[in-house]
Amino acid sequence: MSAVIDKALGEGVIAIAQAAGAAIMTVYQDGFSVQTKDDSSPLTQADLAANRVIVDGLARLTPDIPVLSEESAQVPWDVRRHWRRYWLVDPLDGTREFIKRNGEFSVNIALIDEGVAVFGVIQAPVDGRVWHAWRDEAAYRRDAAGEVRLQVRVPATAPLRVAASRSHRGERTDALLARMGEVEVIAQGSSLKFCRIADGALDVYPRFGPTSEWDTAAGQCVLEAAGGRVLAAHSGEPFRYNQRETLLNGDFMALGDPALPWREWV
Repeated sequence: MSAVIDKALGEGVIAIAQAAGAAIMTVYQDGFSVQTKDDSSPLTQADLAANRVIVDGLARLTPDIPVLSEESAQVPWDVRRHWRRYWLVDPLDGTREFIKRNGEFSVNIALIDEGVAVFGVIQAPVDGRVWHAWRDEAAYRRDAAGEVRLQVRVPATAPLRVAASRSHRGERTDALLARMGEVEVIAQGSSLKFCRIADGALDVYPRFGPTSEWDTAAGQCVLEAAGGRVLAAHSGEPFRYNQRETLLNGDFMALGDPALPWREWV
């Protein structure tokens, strides 16, 4: 078990994620308008409602640990560069999927300790499933039937099941897929791609183009605790967080089976 968060505290964070999911579903069912943020990404009342639930809940649960959220990310680098531990939050990952009403969106909460995601929670508001993990311990999926421990598919054999983003697939991804040989491409939105690899239902998620640190931290924790990897494409090293002024990630490969020859594909 991680030394920085115990089981009771983990359950408190899971409850906050579930409450945020409930707030999202209230907006989802009642109807919503869409705004555009400065970076041209969409914003809805659900993003803001979930953000309030999470930020307020974490402030009560762990008042000594700062929070960096997509919807309240105006913390200067000169401040956050001194953080050893902090919560990294995407209150509604997959806003485009939310707007399309396809159900493929999630709530992401990760605890970062010295640059590493050591605890992660991903909640799927539509069906209520929760994935959660402690680094160097285990990853779990919880639903109405109970809780199961997760294990990636190893060895991953052809046809490889490859996650493709519903909203961000491009020519570089298509070229990589052509180099991979026999594959089954499965469209999936939001950080649920990491969860499905952790579940053993998918094998690879290649991502070219920018993501933000809150998009990957919880998913990386869940996938790595289940035996997989999230690796920067340029270096082959796992992502670390809050190491630079920018909050943007580079290209990456998420793998269930770490032995897959991903460098040959890239």
